[in-house]
Amino acid sequence: MKQEKILVIGASGQIGVELTLALRKIYGAGNVVASDLREQNELLQGTGPYVSLDVMNKEMLHVQVIRQGITQIYLLAAILSATGEKNPNLAWHLNMQGLLNVLDIAREEKLSKVYWPSSIAVFGPTSPKNDCPQRTIIEPTTVYGISKYAGEFWCNYFFNKYGVDVRSLRYPGLISYKSAPGGGTTDYAIEIFHEAIENKHYDCFLQKDTFLPMMYMPDAIRATIELMEAPSEKIKTRTSYNISAMSFSPENIAAEIKKHIPEFTINYEPDYRQTIANSWPGSIDDNVARNDWGWNPKFDLSAMTIDMLTNLKS
Repeated sequence: MKQEKILVIGASGQIGVELTLALRKIYGAGNVVASDLREQNELLQGTGPYVSLDVMNKEMLHVQVIRQGITQIYLLAAILSATGEKNPNLAWHLNMQGLLNVLDIAREEKLSKVYWPSSIAVFGPTSPKNDCPQRTIIEPTTVYGISKYAGEFWCNYFFNKYGVDVRSLRYPGLISYKSAPGGGTTDYAIEIFHEAIENKHYDCFLQKDTFLPMMYMPDAIRATIELMEAPSEKIKTRTSYNISAMSFSPENIAAEIKKHIPEFTINYEPDYRQTIANSWPGSIDDNVARNDWGWNPKFDLSAMTIDMLTNLKS
């Protein structure tokens, strides 16, 4: 087996930090190159190589891929749902052109694999609200969702036309204690833990009964690596796989936190993000991923709450 050399683009972001650290454990620190436009995240410092890189600069990206002997790219750089609505043109340009740059280079350099995340944001108000299936009506209403849906079909196109082994997951809301949220509609589910510990109170930007699909970051990292390490013949979906772990509302998570911090209170002040949340399913059917490559989550709301509070307090 040849030695893989991995480039993580957007390594200082919410997913990137933990994914980079996990990949370095598996492939060796020197074989996973972290890159980002912003400063290197402090959790990555001293753990392996880092380069400053703009995914929009295709020539420089191509130079780095050749110079570093890269065989796999994980492209995590993106503008997320809530931030994207403030600057739709920039969100579309970055999310789309960044992916096309990577896919082009992967084709030219015959890279072994590419990973690119999609999102539950591809679904829209006309998609089924409960147990939203892998194949269904998809009519996204945010520029983030539109860019992700278009991106899924670019991935599918490059696989079918050029044989680029590109793989993808439709992430639900992701919750982590290690890195800050990145401007998504599900960010409340991270903020609520910090506020519960620091102030014993949280003002939530969603209504109390807004159910959304969620996942704890350790499950998301494991799902990503299991997908990428699965034999190619098991990856039958080349757009993007539904994956899920749990669904809950702000009211649910507040009740769970109160079991550990009884004095915790919550107030609901829905803003523009409520409209985005209303357009997404409340739960996801991920049986295709379970059947194709054996996906199975480990954390539910109760286990995640205990782990989040324990780690944030320490």
